[in-house]
Amino acid sequence: MADQVLEGNQPVDLSKHPSGIVPTLQNIVSTVNLDCKLDLKSIALQARNAEYNPKRFAAVIMRIREPKTTALIFASGKMVCTGAKSEQQSKLAARKYARIIQKLGFPASFKDFKIQNIVGSCDVKFPIRLEGLAYSHGAFSSYEPELFPGLIYRMKQPKIVLLIFVSGKIVLTGAKVRDETYAAFENIYPVLTEFRKSQQ
Repeated sequence: MADQVLEGNQPVDLSKHPSGIVPTLQNIVSTVNLDCKLDLKSIALQARNAEYNPKRFAAVIMRIREPKTTALIFASGKMVCTGAKSEQQSKLAARKYARIIQKLGFPASFKDFKIQNIVGSCDVKFPIRLEGLAYSHGAFSSYEPELFPGLIYRMKQPKIVLLIFVSGKIVLTGAKVRDETYAAFENIYPVLTEFRKSQQ
């Protein structure tokens, strides 16, 4: 138990998360191919949880409550699922949407399921000097507080985009697997501590 910190009530594995902070997954975006052509109008008319406004967007927008997600369903049979909080939930939700489409009479299958983006966030619990960080990491940073209050940090390895706020709140996006999110945070954490604002 020596090398563990409590995050919430869960022990944190410090060999994997040396900072003692584990970013929380906020949104998983996945895609799947239902592998059949779909009649979007007929889906929208038959499914209760669906909206379709072809003038605005060329897909049916469908929602389910458990896991709480939204799917974009295209006539080509391609589907995008967003809003799940874990990879398993994202796959479960995508399967539920596929099942709904099957029940409406389409020969939908479930091909090439893929996690496309993982969004995580965390709080380092101390304020950060964004100007200093932007100056010393100029190659990776863009910081224009008039346009957006956060510093945008484009990490090369792993290839993750981080939004870093003065408050110490961090958003990490662009991961395909959760370990990239964790690795990117551990990479940036020492930099954040270096640019920690001293409390006046």
